Amino acid sequence: MECRLKDFTVYYEEFGEGRPLIALHGWSLDHHHMVSALEPLFEHRQGWKRFYPDLPGHGRTSGEDRITNQDQMLDVVMGFIENVVGGGRFAVAGASAGAYLARGVAYRSAALMDGLLLVVPLIVADDGKRTLPPHVTLVEDSALISELDPAEAEVFQMAVVQSRRLLDSIRSDPALTGGVGDQGFQERIRLKPERYAFSFDVDELREPFAAPTLIITGRQDSGVGYRDAWGIVENYPRGTFVSLDRAGHSLEIEQEGLFQALVSEWLDRVEEHGGVVK
Repeated sequence: MECRLKDFTVYYEEFGEGRPLIALHGWSLDHHHMVSALEPLFEHRQGWKRFYPDLPGHGRTSGEDRITNQDQMLDVVMGFIENVVGGGRFAVAGASAGAYLARGVAYRSAALMDGLLLVVPLIVADDGKRTLPPHVTLVEDSALISELDPAEAEVFQMAVVQSRRLLDSIRSDPALTGGVGDQGFQERIRLKPERYAFSFDVDELREPFAAPTLIITGRQDSGVGYRDAWGIVENYPRGTFVSLDRAGHSLEIEQEGLFQALVSEWLDRVEEHGGVVK
């Protein structure tokens, strides 16, 4: 589907009916990543309308030269939400850089939000300023590695837990091996910390975010880490903070059962907090 904004078009997929949930994928990925992570939770849960956009320069949404920084990425996200939700209430889920944008949405529109889910959240945009654990692979599968092509192997070897489930995920999502999106657009923002970060402190809130929140981090996540995320926890008085052992940046696969249990409980809290959707 296409969402036509004033001067931009966003590709997205939509499932279900009910309370709106906006799901924002990470940098260099596309909507498939969030669909894969979240849709299993709705196989037996009704009452949610899920929106999975491709961010500018990702998937099937084009990148444009006039979009040069994260503030403008957020402008597009806000326009998309206004278009598909129409001024009503909604919840937001984001993974990695998508969680950074999700906090941007909360910074601007907290009063309209019923919940916030942050999965392996990017906290510090500048790679050199993050607090990171060293990379470690806790569960190796050398037999599977022998099956991989070079692009697959690069992703697979960064995993904390190597498994057939992870390999299937890599092969079903071409974005994980750099197969989709406008690479030049992504690099123009991603490789410049002053562009990749917001121009404002997204975690300096005017007041604490009052709706149910879940922050899930991987204890072995050598990409964005877990310690920096603890620094924002006081912004979320209704927040659950989790750091999962045996999990890195592919946490939703490496600890799939715990991930689904935690997110399911968050959905319960959002439903309780937001009341009946009319």
